[in-house]
Amino acid sequence: MDPRTSVIKKRFSKVKRVIAVTGWKGGIGKSVTASMLSLILAQKGKACGLLDLDFTGASDCIILGAKDIFPEEKNGIVPPEINGIKFMSIYFFSDGKAVPLRGNNITDAIIEMLAITQWGKLDYLIIDMPPGINDTALDVVRLIDRTEILALTIPSIIAKDVLERSLELYKRLKVPIVGIIKNNLVHSKGMGLEGIPYDDKLETALGCPDKLLKTKFAISLEKIISGLLK
Repeated sequence: MDPRTSVIKKRFSKVKRVIAVTGWKGGIGKSVTASMLSLILAQKGKACGLLDLDFTGASDCIILGAKDIFPEEKNGIVPPEINGIKFMSIYFFSDGKAVPLRGNNITDAIIEMLAITQWGKLDYLIIDMPPGINDTALDVVRLIDRTEILALTIPSIIAKDVLERSLELYKRLKVPIVGIIKNNLVHSKGMGLEGIPYDDKLETALGCPDKLLKTKFAISLEKIISGLLK
């Protein structure tokens, strides 16, 4: 048994809830959702952390405008704070390049990042997962036993089919599913609380947390999480 797993339990002992934002297709807004969710929770006065585990496409640092900051080393790694969010990403250690890992190397990298990061007391840790159910996803639910899933999808028959199959796997693993968010809706018909309409102004707000919080995307997401994260 890897001795770092016991260290991980200690690191997460003061984290109340772990929400893994996941989607089963790239480019559906998963990273924006994870980053925005963290910003909204921090704005509400919650102690919040954001962990970007998308090793090949880490982009939360760009969304938050955090490319020029770096974590502090002190009995491990202390995440830098951005707009009240404790933020950790592989981006800090890879010069912004994709990290070509697979199999056991991915598992080892995840264990190392979880073991060295000092989150301290948090109400929420939001994890930005890579697309699909892969080694990273399975490692996270194994290493952090109270992980909850917040699933993101788009209005697409293909996306719906993949989503249903993926959710079924998480259910078999007995991982709680907080909810499902439909992103990029082009009309409000049947939208309900889980829907986020397409926001053509979102792109211009990337890199500026204050602007992001004023977008239609943020306003819609805030309404959704007020019902989901009780």
